[in-house]
Amino acid sequence: MSNFITESNNIPVIDECDVLVVGGGSAGHSAALAAARAGAKKVIIMERYGYMGGDVTGGYVIMVPKLSWYDKMFVRGIQEEWFERMKNIPNAVLGPEPEDIGCTDPARINRWRSVHGSVSESEPHRLVRAVYFEPNQLKIEMDKMLLEERDRIHILYHCLGTKPIMEGNAVKGVIFESKEGRQAVLAKSVIDATGDGDIFRQTGTPFRALSDSNTRSNCTALVWRIGGINWDAFVQWQKTNPEVVGPMYAGLSKITGFRCAPLPSSDNSVCWINNWQSGMDCSKIKDITETELRTRSTMREVVEYLREVCPIAFRNAYLYDIAPQLGSRCSYRLQGEYIMTPSDFAFANRFDDVIAWHSTICRINDCGPVEIPYRAILPKGVENLLCPGRHISADDVAIDWVTLIPQCVGTGQAAGVAAAVAAQQGVSVRDVDIRRVQDILIEQNVPLPRNPKVDPSYTECCEAHEYGLYTDLAKKAKTEGIADYRQW
Repeated sequence: MSNFITESNNIPVIDECDVLVVGGGSAGHSAALAAARAGAKKVIIMERYGYMGGDVTGGYVIMVPKLSWYDKMFVRGIQEEWFERMKNIPNAVLGPEPEDIGCTDPARINRWRSVHGSVSESEPHRLVRAVYFEPNQLKIEMDKMLLEERDRIHILYHCLGTKPIMEGNAVKGVIFESKEGRQAVLAKSVIDATGDGDIFRQTGTPFRALSDSNTRSNCTALVWRIGGINWDAFVQWQKTNPEVVGPMYAGLSKITGFRCAPLPSSDNSVCWINNWQSGMDCSKIKDITETELRTRSTMREVVEYLREVCPIAFRNAYLYDIAPQLGSRCSYRLQGEYIMTPSDFAFANRFDDVIAWHSTICRINDCGPVEIPYRAILPKGVENLLCPGRHISADDVAIDWVTLIPQCVGTGQAAGVAAAVAAQQGVSVRDVDIRRVQDILIEQNVPLPRNPKVDPSYTECCEAHEYGLYTDLAKKAKTEGIADYRQW
């Protein structure tokens, strides 16, 4: 393949700010909002599409799981704020309420079994704060949240951040592309919230490519929705016809050529079709093009198949809509000052620089809370840059448990606070006062361990339930040491 050289151009700097957030997904949106609320005087957030939310609003990842463990809400802050703000909008949210989590009443457990993720897998079965939401309502609400801080936050939609502006090993701003051409923004701190490390990959900091091939993160998806259905009837049909459920899912996979499944939504008349297209890299043109084409090519056949095999629920089914953007799980990921591994889940590791204390989806510790350190969003050898979201620093197994929406929101919120504090203190984000960052996060309704301002019952819950390390997998890790979890 030949190369060609273009003329060098003078790139106009259109603005300067305290905090520049590149990417408006769940991590970037939270970062911008948290920075403004923490006192940053000027925050700019640029997003390649015309809306905030990324995978949650554009990729239709419309269920946020594992926000609680036993009877405690470990994931709060901006994440819970989404649902509190939308709870009075008809059909906007669905899930057990915060006051109901941990409930073991069999009747209430039975009521929520039809809503995937709302009941714990382990016994005694208990209600879990897992929320389904309408993505278009969340698009509106995310705009509202930013506009409430309009004096501090400047929004640049339809702007694609493409390249860091480097001065030695320090990031001084970002070049972006738009309908107005190539321009630049300068900033005291930059937050790479692109999800694929579009900025940090060009700074010289270490990073890795695809995750382990046996994990969920090694898959792309294009989500779409089916309307005119009756989800409750579908659940009842599965209960009364268990012998055909397996063949039905096999039939769907035969049609599509990849694993897919209907899942509930916040509206009983609409379901979404999630899918897992393995071995696909969402940073490669060929793979993401193929994901788009082969998913859409089978949608009509899937609807027709469901009408045929389960008419009681899908007789009047129709194609409701298709997610406007690809569902990305993992491509490039940071290898930062701390790399998260399965050890963090198997031994409940503690960190002085903890910025998120989240219940996650992990069988090792029965989905118990795990601490995420600030160093996991801090790149090696680069100044003025933070990297929250689904590309945070983790190995090829642990990344599977920290790329979900709550961890994107949580690390994004922490990055925004840290950048704001750094600007106020006149220091780099590497040298920021982490205690001050933690205190502000707690003020923003984020529970963190070992802090006197946090309800001690959270730690008591963890201790009473051994941090979830009563599982066979955790016991195996303790007796045999860390082995290859992929073989477990």
